[in-house]
Amino acid sequence: MADVLRAESLSKTFGSNNALNNLNLGVAGGEIVCMLGANGAGKTTTINLFLGFLDADSGRALVNGQDVKSDKTAARRRLGYVPEQVALYPSLSGLENLAYFMRLSGGDASDEQKLRSLLDKVGLAPGAASQPVQNYSKGMRQKVGLAIALGKDAEALLLDEPLSGLDPKAANEFCSLLRVLASEGKAVLMATHDLFRARELSDKIVIMKSGNMVDALATDSLDNASLEKIYLQHMHDPESSVESGS
Repeated sequence: MADVLRAESLSKTFGSNNALNNLNLGVAGGEIVCMLGANGAGKTTTINLFLGFLDADSGRALVNGQDVKSDKTAARRRLGYVPEQVALYPSLSGLENLAYFMRLSGGDASDEQKLRSLLDKVGLAPGAASQPVQNYSKGMRQKVGLAIALGKDAEALLLDEPLSGLDPKAANEFCSLLRVLASEGKAVLMATHDLFRARELSDKIVIMKSGNMVDALATDSLDNASLEKIYLQHMHDPESSVESGS
């Protein structure tokens, strides 16, 4: 299947800081790719370049073949974004937040049953849909974020540390939702610190360090111990700064 997300020699610097160096990476429809790495490794920079929040210094971020830099609006229509902290209006219900963000993205928010079915699909309890978001747990807010992405019929999901702060049950539910969405053809690119959830969830893991992709691993050939060993070797190896191919 063709790549929905593709980075081609993608690079970004901030002053003297080489935040991302010559990244080559593809994520096909139906595929989940997890980016692992310490803070400052280039994970969030990669996501922000795909979203058009940042402009690349060189190389290209492509969404279904469309260069993000040349048409950010067209690229964003195809993307759903779930950050570490989903920004919702606390006094509005989950249903009202979903309707608002659907209208904001140009979608049709007039069919309440459709909106409720989206919230049901992401596993939000029916009774919670009408409750103010200020009473939600983080896991519930993340589910509303996913519903917003589905409501705009996003072809790819970009997730930046969505598991941070979730209890094990909520993290497991969230990962199960992502697998369902991938089975429906969504491309998923997720940044995370959670090695073992990444191995359980993804089809491929890329390890980032100091702005470089230093390894790309198929998860079907890994167990938890081998992944941890490989990851720690890269983190401890001062020479581990050469990009691997995608």
